[in-house]
Amino acid sequence: MSGGSNAVLDLSALSLRDVNAALQEAEAGRFTVLNPGGAHALACGLQHPVEVTVTGHAGYYCAGMNKAASVTVEGNASTGVAENMMSGIVRVKGNVSQSAGATAHGGLLVIEGDASARCGISLKGAEIVVGGSVGHMSAFMAQAGALVVCGDAGEALGDSIYEARLYVRGSVASLGADCIEKEMRDEHRVQVAGLLARAGIEAAASDFRRYGSARQLYNFKIDNAY
Repeated sequence: MSGGSNAVLDLSALSLRDVNAALQEAEAGRFTVLNPGGAHALACGLQHPVEVTVTGHAGYYCAGMNKAASVTVEGNASTGVAENMMSGIVRVKGNVSQSAGATAHGGLLVIEGDASARCGISLKGAEIVVGGSVGHMSAFMAQAGALVVCGDAGEALGDSIYEARLYVRGSVASLGADCIEKEMRDEHRVQVAGLLARAGIEAAASDFRRYGSARQLYNFKIDNAY
C-alpha cells in the first residue's frame, strides 16, 4: 500500500479485511483497489467522502451501506451492489446482477450496462440510473426515490410499488400489481434530464415514459381476502 492521498490497495497482497479497514478508517483521499477478483463485500460501510476505484470485477454487496463515498467499479458487480446505500455515488461501468440498490435510502447508483432482476427492490429514496436494461420485478415494493432505465424493463415492473418514480425509455414487458403508466409532465422531464446529466449518460428526457403507483393497495379491501 502506498501512502498519501492516492493509495493503492492490492488484494493479491492484502486481505479483504485489511483493504476494507483501510477504506473505512480514511476520512479523505483517493484509493485504487487492484486485483479485486470478484471479492464479496468490498468497499462496504464507508462513512467518509473518499474516492475508491475498483479495477476489475466485484462480488456480492460491493459498496453496501455506503455513506458519502464515491465508489467506481471498472467491471461488473454481483448481487446487491450499493445495498442499503445512504448517500454518495456508486458507479458500475459494466453489468450488475440482481437486487442492485436494494433498500437504498439515498445517493446515486449508476449502472452503465444492464441490471438483472429486482433492480431497486424496496428502494427507499436513492436514485438509480441504468444505461442498459433491467430484469423482472425491478422496483418491487419501491417506496421512494427514482429509477431511470435507458433500455427495456422486464416483467412485473414496479410490483406493489409505493411512491417511487419509474422512468423507462424502451419497452416494458409487463407492469406489476398496482403499477400503471402515468403522465410525463415537465417536472418529470426535468428530473430525468438532471439524473442523466449526473450519470453522464446521453439520452433525451422526452423519450422516457413514467410509471408509478395506482394507489389501490394502500388500504385493506375485504373483497381481496377471498
